[in-house]
Amino acid sequence: MKVPVEVSARHVHLSENDLKSLFGENYSLTHKRDLSQPGQFLCEERLEVVGEKGFFGSVAILGPVRSQTQVEISLTDSRKLGIAPFIRESGDLNGTPGCILRGPKGEIKIDSGVIIAKRHIHMYTSDAEKIGAKNGQICKVKIESEERSLIFDDVVVRVSDKFALAMHIDTDEGNAVNWKAGVFGNVIL
Repeated sequence: MKVPVEVSARHVHLSENDLKSLFGENYSLTHKRDLSQPGQFLCEERLEVVGEKGFFGSVAILGPVRSQTQVEISLTDSRKLGIAPFIRESGDLNGTPGCILRGPKGEIKIDSGVIIAKRHIHMYTSDAEKIGAKNGQICKVKIESEERSLIFDDVVVRVSDKFALAMHIDTDEGNAVNWKAGVFGNVIL
């Protein structure tokens, strides 16, 4: 099965309480554009992410708000920030390191929530059924590109009727394969 491959750059998902602390009471995120996953969107608002060794300004926020704040970075980002995050699936935040987030109305320290997102494929239920994939299954994905083709191993399959078909990799992985918009990968179960 061919799957579109998207690079997910560093970004933040905010909880309602943290949104209020950073942007003010009764603040709502401003929709900039839809993302490939239904209901997910890029926001106009940006934050500063601060670690022990450095910071990144103007970090994207993705909406809508979540139950817990999560910061997704690459391994290269973690070195600049001085944070040693774990590679985790989105939402698996127990025992992860934290950071400082700065917004226009305040600053907060989150005690956990910084991760390197495990590479994964979002699959609609019918897509998974077509190829015999199960939620949580580990697969490989072969991506062919100019001079940097490779096979990603240890890719988790995430299945839900709320998903659209897409593989997500971080910027380090995108650079490793010389990613360009419109790239597809072949799923190997």
